[in-house]
Amino acid sequence: MKTLFRHGRVTLLGLAAGLLLSACGEEEPPAQAAAAQQRPPHPVAVAEMARQDIPLERSYPSLLRSDDEVTLVARVTGFLEARHFEPGQRVEAGQKLYTIEPDLYQATVNQREADLQSARAELARAERDAERFERLLSQNSVSQQQVDQARAELGIARAAVAQAEAALASARIDLGYAEVTAPVSGRIGLSEVNVGNLVGSGTELATITPLDPLEVRFQLPQRDAFELRRQLGDQAIGEIRATLRLPGENGVSAESLAGRLDFLGSRVDEATSTVQASATFANPDAAVLPGQFVRVSLEGLTRFDVLAVPEIAVTQGLMGPQVFVLDDENVARARTVELGEVAGQWQIIRGGLEPGERVVVGDPAGIEPGTPIEPQPFGGDAGEVVE
Repeated sequence: MKTLFRHGRVTLLGLAAGLLLSACGEEEPPAQAAAAQQRPPHPVAVAEMARQDIPLERSYPSLLRSDDEVTLVARVTGFLEARHFEPGQRVEAGQKLYTIEPDLYQATVNQREADLQSARAELARAERDAERFERLLSQNSVSQQQVDQARAELGIARAAVAQAEAALASARIDLGYAEVTAPVSGRIGLSEVNVGNLVGSGTELATITPLDPLEVRFQLPQRDAFELRRQLGDQAIGEIRATLRLPGENGVSAESLAGRLDFLGSRVDEATSTVQASATFANPDAAVLPGQFVRVSLEGLTRFDVLAVPEIAVTQGLMGPQVFVLDDENVARARTVELGEVAGQWQIIRGGLEPGERVVVGDPAGIEPGTPIEPQPFGGDAGEVVE
């Protein structure tokens, strides 16, 4: 009995193993295949793959700065007589801000003007003497040495005039520096020196920060920069729109400013593998200030000649990201794909699909390999299959 039981057990195990191997050798058990054939087709949007240009929207972190910010510095020495502004107010280019003892420098200008008049009078005398000696030389009434002496004095007189003119110009420059004016328009900060203090050449007085327009510098990843450089071969850099988003409560952007890209660097930073870029934004109401952390979004970027599907069409399979491709009988087959960038509601596909293949682009919920599909038209808007 033991032997028979053992043989019977072996026979049952062998039969089970045979059935298992038989099942493994088929793509789909007959019962499941029959059920799939009886299952009604699943209606879902289907698109035929074709290469297209996909618009991108990218955002990059940035620390706001004002590249036209100016620190006012005294250019002459003297007592600070007056301040013509209130800290924090907006000042315009050319507006008078400080007065540094102008009477002292006006007196110097007056002295230099008198020196110039004296030098010109001496020049006029030397010219008359030289002319007279030249005439007397032709009459043999004076020696050649006397003529040479008159010519030398004329040269010295001319040099004295030039020297006096230069001294007067320098004095007028110093007089101009006695009135400190705003070189740019913007908000002026606190005064570093009080009225009545003695200031010298190089003393910092205040800082002016232009706020409109505002320039924002940020870093582009090198791939984005290369693609943008390629795109700029066909369009002007000013056509790339930029949006500056401000952080609000809980990190949500509360405000934004519209601007444009105006610079793209021509070298990659070896330390960060990024390329510097800058954009300009109108900021008439001073909605943003230098020192704030913001995000700069670029619109108008494009990825050319790529394959893409709505982002909802991509699912996660055992072998990685996948989409469902229809065969000739409109049956869904899973296809592993290599993903590229996400562009809005589009997912760029870098590998795994070929132009002309039909791909399920609608919601893949309820679809599995072998599901019959009833293809629905796709209008080309990735947003419509999300709703």
